[in-house]
Amino acid sequence: MSETTDHTKHLPAHEETYGNFIKGSIALSLYCAFILVALCSFAFGATLNNVIGWVILIVGLIAVLIDLRAGGRWILSGGLLVAFGLLTGINVS
Repeated sequence: MSETTDHTKHLPAHEETYGNFIKGSIALSLYCAFILVALCSFAFGATLNNVIGWVILIVGLIAVLIDLRAGGRWILSGGLLVAFGLLTGINVS
């Protein structure tokens, strides 16, 4: 290690890395929630709910990737997660 290391020159790189880490963490958490809703659909439903579960997994992944590329507002993913959660709840009950 150098005794004259100046870390202030690398601050923008650190901020960019931190921002990307936060975006990735949110995207992973949202997709885990989609997986949880799909598993509930698989476990408690009949044949139609198995199809709906696969649709939830595929559409959820696409929505999370779109929101990740769009800048991280997470409106599409959040809205679809609520809609699929309500649909699964209605089909299970």
